Amino acid sequence: MSKQPAVLTLADLSAGEPCCSPIAQQRIPAGTAAVLAPAFKALGDPVRLQLMSMIASAPEGEICVCDLTPAFELSGPTISHHLKTLREAGLVDADRRGTWVYYRARPGLMRQLAALLAVDDRTGV
Repeated sequence: MSKQPAVLTLADLSAGEPCCSPIAQQRIPAGTAAVLAPAFKALGDPVRLQLMSMIASAPEGEICVCDLTPAFELSGPTISHHLKTLREAGLVDADRRGTWVYYRARPGLMRQLAALLAVDDRTGV
């Protein structure tokens, strides 16, 4: 029997159970790092981070692309590209309703990212 941890998928990370210990406590397994890295990479862009903030904080739990686009001095196709990157990273889901697309955050993955970055004040880290 192998002692290597099972490879995680985005579906596993949506379950709500912590995937692993915070990085301040122990090394993250390579497979887990490979699954989580695209989400961190997607959030590494200032526009995508702002989009994610707008989506996650939407009062009704979702927001129309028609409300996201005017908040930026970027073209519609550029905003669409950034939203596609967030979708592909597993951070948001989208539903088309007529001519508009509505976005909502995937809280399971966001909780995983937050738990991974959790810092215990007692360790001084």
